[in-house]
Amino acid sequence: MFRLKKNKINNMIDYTRLPAHIGVIMDGNGRWAKKRGLPRSAGHSAGADTLKKIVTECNKMGIKYITVYAFSTENWKRPKDEVDYLMNLLMNYLKDSEKTLAGENVIIKAIGLREELSPQLQDQIKKTEEFTKNNTGITMNIALNYGAREELVRAAKQIASEAVENIINIDEINSDMISSHLYTKDQPDPDFIIRTSGEERLSNFLLWQAAYSELWFCDKLWPDFTIKDLHKSIIDFQNRNRRFGGV
Repeated sequence: MFRLKKNKINNMIDYTRLPAHIGVIMDGNGRWAKKRGLPRSAGHSAGADTLKKIVTECNKMGIKYITVYAFSTENWKRPKDEVDYLMNLLMNYLKDSEKTLAGENVIIKAIGLREELSPQLQDQIKKTEEFTKNNTGITMNIALNYGAREELVRAAKQIASEAVENIINIDEINSDMISSHLYTKDQPDPDFIIRTSGEERLSNFLLWQAAYSELWFCDKLWPDFTIKDLHKSIIDFQNRNRRFGGV
């Protein structure tokens, strides 16, 4: 019965109008664990398993980019043991991705302030990016120590420096130039952003890039988010009329 329902949902998806780029705010790992009387670390581990399933399915469907919010610049405020666990989980996730997601032809990139991460994690990021750079499937951006406001400040500093050095003229500064100095340069802006756990805000995620993104909020906690939920969200996206500020 479940298989029939799944096929029915698949048949409702127009594979010629898929979002080119999906953003995902993976929220609710801690609450998922608390509901089960488990430590928060168990929720993060379950969330990592969900991420693999969703990225693999997006790749199979033909979606070109996915950006996932793994660790924000604000997440350092969490208890040290939780932060340490998350950093270790991310390290292992990247190592494991070289065997699993890389085998699915996934390109893996990290976006965010790397210099504040441990040298070991920085080295693993470089290794994973190098290992997967020649793949031809979906590009997965892992937003790691990422904050959209920091990203915009960083872009502004780079552009100001180029203006001071007479590399560019101040009159040349426009929205395209700003976009070209963001972590997601050379990628399309996200068409669609999914957030789980019932929260309805962007939380400093891709603020510039999300100017015309369609937003989809789900009450499910991230570890409970399924491929069927992904399909439902895409069907909803395809039923919207995107006007980009026009009539």
